[in-house]
Amino acid sequence: MQASYVGAMDALHRLCLVAAGSCLVVITLIIPWGVFTRYVLNYGSSWPEPLAVLLMIWFSFTAAALCYRERAHISVAILPSLLQGWPRLLVGALAELAMAGMNLFMLIWGVRLVHTTWFQAISDFPLVSVGISYLPVPVGGAITLLFVIERLWTGRLFQERAEGDLAPVSVD
Repeated sequence: MQASYVGAMDALHRLCLVAAGSCLVVITLIIPWGVFTRYVLNYGSSWPEPLAVLLMIWFSFTAAALCYRERAHISVAILPSLLQGWPRLLVGALAELAMAGMNLFMLIWGVRLVHTTWFQAISDFPLVSVGISYLPVPVGGAITLLFVIERLWTGRLFQERAEGDLAPVSVD
């Protein structure tokens, strides 16, 4: 059962990688378009900047989940490196439980925020709900919470990243 869960998290990891990468590609394409229309055509498009902001929000939360799973996030490992045995495991478990609590907070209050703002429209995109701009908060919280569960279940609390270690999808 653990192997099935890790396999599902691998698939979710790849999905986050594709989503974050797609956001960056689209941002890279639309921002120059906005600059081109403003300075060459002398008519500024109103949609590239707000769309880029929405995509950056999605990028940030999916990339944060990726960084957590790949251990590429900022962490301070001074205390765990000084400990051995069960005290080290206890510190690791407490750190992961704190991370789970934070992501559970993001999930619960993020859903409430999305629900509260769902029937408001984004001024630049009248057909798009404001809730869409807040949706990455609970989605990112849920994904990272699933990655926390994976780390707790597999017991890989302080596994170091190997030098040059990339995402499993990128190694091919």
